[in-house]
Amino acid sequence: MYILFIMSIPSQNPIPFDRPVSYQISVQGRIDPNWADLLEGMTIYVTKREGVPSVTTLEGMLSDQAALAGVLNTLYELHLPVLSVVCQSYSPASDKTELIGDNPPEEPISEKSRQGG
Repeated sequence: MYILFIMSIPSQNPIPFDRPVSYQISVQGRIDPNWADLLEGMTIYVTKREGVPSVTTLEGMLSDQAALAGVLNTLYELHLPVLSVVCQSYSPASDKTELIGDNPPEEPISEKSRQGG
């Protein structure tokens, strides 16, 4: 069994670790749509084709990476093989807080320039 992780958005800035991100997660097997609350409120779609196992697709905004880990852990506990995890979109930080890795300085800061001289 192979797990495919796809990042579908080209990114010069890293995906924020602590910000909401929209994901699409596909698993082999069927999840009842009533289980949405256990899966962070993600929308659940089940596709059934003749002669092949059902595929369930979860779509929705997750509050942060911890929420993503929680959803993936729940799927693991349900013994559902993960087929793909796709990052669909995210909103860059709207405040002035700089995320680690965002807009690194063009050139290294020397000790002299840090001291203002």
